[in-house]
Amino acid sequence: MGVKVKGIRQVSRNVNRAIDNIQDRRIVRALTSAMIVGASQAAIYTPIDTSYLLNSQFREIVVNGARITGRVGYTASYAAYVHDPANPQRFRRATAEKEFLTKGFEESRDVIDRVVQKEMSF
Repeated sequence: MGVKVKGIRQVSRNVNRAIDNIQDRRIVRALTSAMIVGASQAAIYTPIDTSYLLNSQFREIVVNGARITGRVGYTASYAAYVHDPANPQRFRRATAEKEFLTKGFEESRDVIDRVVQKEMSF
């Protein structure tokens, strides 16, 4: 005796949509965690005079179709000048370095990898 079942296509579509939604949330959460780790390490190397540069740090996630991109930067107008190694400067803070953003992310690379792996695992 055969029984007709209706709605199989809709159920399949809804399950796929739910899985994609969960995967997208995991990607955003993993990217945010990675940016927090890298930005925290970069904050240690950021020169501090009036704390304006340090307080101007931002994080943003941009979704462009299937591509999800995270970005960390500084809104202070002089951030690029301070970051550039071609401009010699002396800093008051002992931990301050040139290329602070790059070095912060490079040094925390293994921690970022672990955080992303943890966030993306089921």
